[in-house]
Amino acid sequence: MTHRIVVLGAGYAGMSAAVQLTARTRKRDVEVTVVNATERFTERLRLHTAAAGGELAEFAVPEMLDRVGARFVAGWVTGIDAGARTVRIDDERALPYDTLVYALGGVADTGVPGVAEHAYRLDGLREAGRLAARLARLDGGTVVVGGTGLTGVEAATEIAERHPGLDVVLLGRTEPGADLAPRAAAHVRAALDRLGVAVRAGAEVVKVLPDAVALAGGETVPARAVLWTGGTRVPPLPAAAGLTVDDSGRIVTDATLRSVSHPEIYAVGDAAAIRQTYGVLHGTCGSGMPTGVHAAVSIVRTLRGRRARPFRFGYYHLPVSLGRGDAVVQFTRPDGRPRRLCLTGRRAVRYKEIVTASPWGTFRRMTVMPASGAFWPHGGRFTR
Repeated sequence: MTHRIVVLGAGYAGMSAAVQLTARTRKRDVEVTVVNATERFTERLRLHTAAAGGELAEFAVPEMLDRVGARFVAGWVTGIDAGARTVRIDDERALPYDTLVYALGGVADTGVPGVAEHAYRLDGLREAGRLAARLARLDGGTVVVGGTGLTGVEAATEIAERHPGLDVVLLGRTEPGADLAPRAAAHVRAALDRLGVAVRAGAEVVKVLPDAVALAGGETVPARAVLWTGGTRVPPLPAAAGLTVDDSGRIVTDATLRSVSHPEIYAVGDAAAIRQTYGVLHGTCGSGMPTGVHAAVSIVRTLRGRRARPFRFGYYHLPVSLGRGDAVVQFTRPDGRPRRLCLTGRRAVRYKEIVTASPWGTFRRMTVMPASGAFWPHGGRFTR
């Protein structure tokens, strides 16, 4: 009988899993179906560019899946019946599966009051486009970027560069670049100063208002637009289906990326709590794509009656854009801690554009020769 594999999500991890599955099961009785809300592939690591008003390349998910022989289903996933092994779509369809790959990723954490109602988020192209349209209409005033992590830094510098008439304020609890080595962190701070971004480290947002953000201690910062980058969470879909999840809603997996509670379900990318010797992976495309590849390999090995191998991943570098003409690349130890070595300026820009180029070329190469998995240029090394 045909073994039905359903992949939920067509992002970096989901597409990596789907393409690898079809490349490795061409001569087997296996059907691969990918469910995604839109037909366009979203380059999440470039959403800050789209939010500032930049144009992104368009890649059609159905075209790539048709090329490799997978089926595409457009729709929002509304539920998973783990007992019946079906996935419910918003048009009331129920898709049966024998093996499920959960790759729907995460969304912005809207736990702070007012974020959901009054702040823009980088949850997709539509949301990024809404902020871009808002910024284009502004003739002055302040734009607040909430969250001093690297996503906030990339967004603040991009907005400041493309909209020099706006005052950009980057605020959060930690200093920008706090996880980088001193030289790289100093370059980040210099870029923010050069672009006129006002930094408010040590600031805790307690509420987002229609025209301001309220800080702990009673101060308010006026804002004509607020972009929220203060953390992510996984929607409650896995927990509602009865899967074991962690405190952030991520599916807890074993070493082969199977759900610890439902072994017919694999979790990859931002939606998976994948433990390594140094801790749980943090969500990036650098680790997301290898998890998709490894899940596909694990599924194929299982179908062939062989034991799946444990997933092992080590980080290699952390590229950060600082507008279009500047960047920093922090080289790291496998556990993500920074090394002394880093690249800055134009050299970092060239390096970053190579290693974070669109994964479309990688997907195409997978259709000819399945990825071996030794070195992953988007961010690390992994073995399978």
